[in-house]
Amino acid sequence: MGNKIICGDVLKEMKKIPENSVHLIITSPPYNVGKNYDSHNDKMEYKEYLEWLNEVWKETKRVLVPGGRFCLNIAPTGIKDFVPIHHDFTSQLRKSGMKFRTEIIWYKQTMLKRTAWGSWRSPANPHIVPSWEYILVFTKGKDRLEGNKKDIDITSDEFKDFSDGFWKIKPERQRNGHPAPFPEELIYRLIKFYSYKGNTVLDMFSGTGTVAVVSQEIGRNSIGIDISKEYCETAKNRLKEKRYQKKLI
Repeated sequence: MGNKIICGDVLKEMKKIPENSVHLIITSPPYNVGKNYDSHNDKMEYKEYLEWLNEVWKETKRVLVPGGRFCLNIAPTGIKDFVPIHHDFTSQLRKSGMKFRTEIIWYKQTMLKRTAWGSWRSPANPHIVPSWEYILVFTKGKDRLEGNKKDIDITSDEFKDFSDGFWKIKPERQRNGHPAPFPEELIYRLIKFYSYKGNTVLDMFSGTGTVAVVSQEIGRNSIGIDISKEYCETAKNRLKEKRYQKKLI
């Protein structure tokens, strides 16, 4: 299959993917907080936002193979006006029949700016400033992903390290024109832990193609979907480069 970048509407393009054909899905949807995306309204009414993504989750379940994992990167939004979108997404996915397997804490080590104190040195109304995001992990149908043992490529040390669900990974600094790119190490860990060589990995909000790039470098097929022509061109250009001379971790 190789690595494909598809430019188009997420729902229209996902409907073209055959059912039971994707082994691993890794994505982070727009958080609906007004980020400056190239071709997406990131400030919908909250009900509309949830309804839109609920349709995406239906397609997510359809295209996954039985036992395939869905790794959803998300975090609550707001500090003063806290919006628990991670809880809402979990509820939607469980209602759809997906099994909630675990949550990984991605500690981003980004506590340099401490301005949202609420009430300074007072219990009146203090705020917690989040320095983490979640990777919520779901499976479809059954727990086990079938595959050939010869296609397992995670090392013993990696397996031990990655199975601890507290991941200290700094945010990506090379943004490639995107406001919220994945760090490559995060994607590397998820792909190695949850897939076999030769499996197909999907990111339906692929942005500038980090999931596709890492998939290509470690022997997976991938499908990336994004509505932005600019991001898709960036992703295609990144896939043309062979950059990794050493392991990502």
